[in-house]
Amino acid sequence: MTLHGIFAPALELAPEERPTLWTHIKDFIRKRRMMMLIVVLPTLLLSGYYYLIASDQYESEAHFVVRSADAPSSGPSGFGQLLGLSGMGGGAGDAASVTDYLQSHDAVEKLRRDVGLVSRFRRPEIDPLSRLRTEDPTPESLLKYYDGKVRARTDHDTGITTLTVRAFRPGDAYAIIRSLLVMGEQRVNAMNARSYNDAIASSRRQLQEAEVAAAEVQDNLTAYRQDKADIDPEGSGKAQIGLVSTLRANLAAAQAQLETAGAFISRSSPQYVALSRQVRSLQAQLAAQSGRLAGSSASQSSSIANNLGGYEDLRLRQEFAGKRYEAAAAAFAQARDRAQRQQLYLVRIVDANVPVKSLYPQRGRIVLTVFLALLLIYSIGWLIAAGVREHTA
Repeated sequence: MTLHGIFAPALELAPEERPTLWTHIKDFIRKRRMMMLIVVLPTLLLSGYYYLIASDQYESEAHFVVRSADAPSSGPSGFGQLLGLSGMGGGAGDAASVTDYLQSHDAVEKLRRDVGLVSRFRRPEIDPLSRLRTEDPTPESLLKYYDGKVRARTDHDTGITTLTVRAFRPGDAYAIIRSLLVMGEQRVNAMNARSYNDAIASSRRQLQEAEVAAAEVQDNLTAYRQDKADIDPEGSGKAQIGLVSTLRANLAAAQAQLETAGAFISRSSPQYVALSRQVRSLQAQLAAQSGRLAGSSASQSSSIANNLGGYEDLRLRQEFAGKRYEAAAAAFAQARDRAQRQQLYLVRIVDANVPVKSLYPQRGRIVLTVFLALLLIYSIGWLIAAGVREHTA
C-alpha cells in the first residue's frame, strides 16, 4: 500500500477536519506497536549504546610458531603444503601447550603483577558495560574478562599461532601482547630445560656412577702401592724374574765349570774349592731370589708373585672402570646432542604491532545483525498469530 493510499481518506476531509501528521504517526505506531516493541525499540537502544556510549577498542596481533631444532615430527598438510611451510611448524602439542599457558590463570596473574592488567582494563574512558567491574577482581572473574580480550589460536596445517589482544588504548594492547610473547618464550625455555634434564638424567647418573667407580679403583690402587712400598709392582716383578733368570744362567755356567775342573784337578785344590764356593753362593742367591719371587709358606703374603697378583687385579678393575667411564661418557654425549636437537624455539613470524585505528566494537555489523534477528523473530511470531486467527475464524 502506498502513502497516497494510507492518507487518501484524510485528504478527502475538509482542511480543518484533516488529522495532523503526528496523529498519523501515532496511529501507525499503535497499529504496529508489537513490531515497535520487539524490533525497532531494541534496535534503537542498541544503536544508541554502540554509537554514543560504547568505547573504542584497539587490537594488536602477532604470529609465531613453536618448532624444534631438527626436522618436525609431523609435517603440515593441506594448504600448508601448498605454501611450502613443511619445515616451519613444530609439534601441534607444543604449540597447544604454549597457547594454553597464555590463556591460563598463571599468565593472567603474571600480567597482573608485571603490566598492571587490572588498571589497563579500568581506564576512565571505558564505558561502564565494557570496563572491568572491580579494582580487585577474583582470579576467576579476571580470567573470564581476560578471555574476552585475548585470543590465541593455532592453525594445525601450518603450525602458525595467531595471538590477538584487544584493549581500550593502543599502548595497552601493544604492552599486553609484547608481555605475552615474552612469557611464551619463557614457557618454551622452561619446557626445554625440563625435557633436557629428563632426557639426559639417566645417562648423567650412569656417568657419575662410572666416575665414582673409576676414582674408587684409583684410590685403591694408590693405597695398594703405598702399603707394598712399591710404585710399580709389575716392573718389580719383571726385574725379579730377570734377576732369577740371570742367577740360574750363572749357576749353570758355574756348575759346568766346576764339573770340568773336577775332571782335571784335585778336589782339594784351591781353584776347585773356589769354584765350589761360587756354585754354593749362586745356589743360595738363586734360592733366596726365587723365594722372594714365588714366596714360601712363611713369607708368601709378601712375595712378589702375591703382590703382583693383587696389583694386576686392581689394574684389571681400573681398566674395566675406564671402559665403563668411556661408554658412559659417549652415551651422555649422545643423549645431550639428541636432547639439544629436540629443543623448542618460539619463532616470531609477525611481530606485535601498535594499533592506530579502532576495529572494535563492530557497530554497524552488530546493529544490523540484531535488527535482522529481531525482524525474523517478529515475522515468525506474526505468521504464527495470523495462522491462529485464521484457524479461529
